[in-house]
Amino acid sequence: MNRIVIFASGSGSNAENIIQFFQNSEQIEVTHVLSNNPNAGVFDRCERLDIPASLFEKSSFKDDDTVLNFLLAEADYIVLAGFLWKIPAAIVEAFPNKIVNIHPALLPKFGGKGMYGMNVHKAVKTSGAKETGITIHYVNEHYDEGAIIFQASTAVTESDTPESIAQKVHELEYEHFPRVLESLILKNG
Repeated sequence: MNRIVIFASGSGSNAENIIQFFQNSEQIEVTHVLSNNPNAGVFDRCERLDIPASLFEKSSFKDDDTVLNFLLAEADYIVLAGFLWKIPAAIVEAFPNKIVNIHPALLPKFGGKGMYGMNVHKAVKTSGAKETGITIHYVNEHYDEGAIIFQASTAVTESDTPESIAQKVHELEYEHFPRVLESLILKNG
């Protein structure tokens, strides 16, 4: 069984989508959700879905090996689903090409530090871009610079608002993220 640990900082809608997608899989399971945000909605979702979820402190993530040791024991793959902190080098090195993130734009455009959530959708609207989408990519030691695994796009119209752009992007996330993860994990074992 391939084990996924999900990192989430917010409401957890992508985490829930992934958990539900793999609930009946005989080859892939979500074993745990980790969050850095004590108020994250993902905790309520995990309780409802009967998935263990834990809060961790910045020090156990960046300054010592507490989170790393947990991951080494519990995860084959790490999935970032709306997680906002940069992954420490020690974790990246321990899981080469086994940490996957989803970004709500077509990288390399609209990526980097501070480019998450509505910040991205506002930047897309302000730029006058005619399309946006999602990028699923491997995580390396830099924000949004890991090798691209998959992209899907959607049109941006003049009448779109950052909120309507966000909705279009969420639909792409829900449609593609679990399926791309499944394909990647089954291919790599």
